[in-house]
Amino acid sequence: MTRSAVCAAEVTLSDGQRFASLGGIVVRNRRLVLLWLRRQALRLANGHGLALAPESVRLPTGDVRPVRFHGSDAPEELRRWATGSAHQDHAIGALEAGFPALFTVLDPAVGLSLTLAGWRGRPADR
Repeated sequence: MTRSAVCAAEVTLSDGQRFASLGGIVVRNRRLVLLWLRRQALRLANGHGLALAPESVRLPTGDVRPVRFHGSDAPEELRRWATGSAHQDHAIGALEAGFPALFTVLDPAVGLSLTLAGWRGRPADR
């Protein structure tokens, strides 16, 4: 795997003052980054006990820790991002152009923001 072919992704949570990583991945290309981010978005959106269908592609790392949302807006926004072709086209376009793919949802009831991020390079390169 050449350095230029490596891509990374991470899911983070913030309350405006503190920041926590829920998990991340390093993979060989941007399509796998996007696949992992979509999976995490759906897992987080469905995190209240709904089972997910098995994935057709095995990735070299596990899933992020679950988050409990206090309103329905954040899970619905995550689902919309993960399943909307325009959102996915925008994300892969950003990665192809060398920019990070970022998507943030807010849970205003408790003041948290959750960010899905993917970029070229390793985690230290973000």
